[in-house]
Amino acid sequence: MEQDRPNFFAGAYLDRRAEAREDPEWLAAARADAATLYLVGQGTTHLLYAEPPRIAFVPRDAPLVREATESSVLLLGWFRGVRCLLIDLPPGHSVQAPAGMAFRELRPLAPVLPAEEAGLLAYARGMSIWRARQRHCGVCGAPTLATRAGHILVCSNPACAHEFFPRIDPAIIVLVSDGERALLGRQADWPPRRYSTIAGFVEPGESLEDAVVREVAEETGVAVSAVRYQSSQPWPFPSSLMLGFQATAAAASEVRVSGELEDARWFTRAQVNSGEALAPPTQSISWRLIETWLKGRG
Repeated sequence: MEQDRPNFFAGAYLDRRAEAREDPEWLAAARADAATLYLVGQGTTHLLYAEPPRIAFVPRDAPLVREATESSVLLLGWFRGVRCLLIDLPPGHSVQAPAGMAFRELRPLAPVLPAEEAGLLAYARGMSIWRARQRHCGVCGAPTLATRAGHILVCSNPACAHEFFPRIDPAIIVLVSDGERALLGRQADWPPRRYSTIAGFVEPGESLEDAVVREVAEETGVAVSAVRYQSSQPWPFPSSLMLGFQATAAAASEVRVSGELEDARWFTRAQVNSGEALAPPTQSISWRLIETWLKGRG
């Protein structure tokens, strides 16, 4: 069914096989496998073919692969049935992209990439950002070392030895309706007429439903009820997990803008369909929430 389809960046594009991370010989096994795919990243960019944009997997005999140390390699999983590794180049590493390839950011290319490749790049991007931000122990300050195929960073100080796991930031995003209208807001730096659903980060000690109520009230002054979960989406810009909801507000609820929003208002389905409110990109969970409401399933 259409409502069961995965959001963009999500879905069964990868078999993670977490048990393989426990094998101390995981890298040797990967190098010995002639079919292993190597994805190269540097910072938040990845090596892609220029036209059309596609992931540029490099062969195992490429210098980047031969010279990669275990600390710079992560086992992502099995992509299209084949083992896939990320070579996470260190900051400042000088590398010349081969002809016809370039290191490029995911966000502007996501709409033109195959969905499964966009999902793999979102995963790799999130892991790279986490590694870059966790180079030192947050407890004692000592450098961290990668273990379990790159999925855990361990403090190198034996007296501490604290383990750090990949970080994600949960955020709610909600389509609020009073029956015939949807509550949409915009930020000042968005394109003209662009409006989207209300969103915000979950705070410590707060349930997802509580975060929905609080964020809508803080940003628009509207009180909501009947908070219902719809779906979620990984959002690696930089490391969010967007948790999508629908909620109900009383008819004729007054909107009072505050916080990050430049404007917020009620829109009918006709206004959205006519383009009076320019909807967010179709790859976003915000559009999925709006689309569900437009089709009368909200």
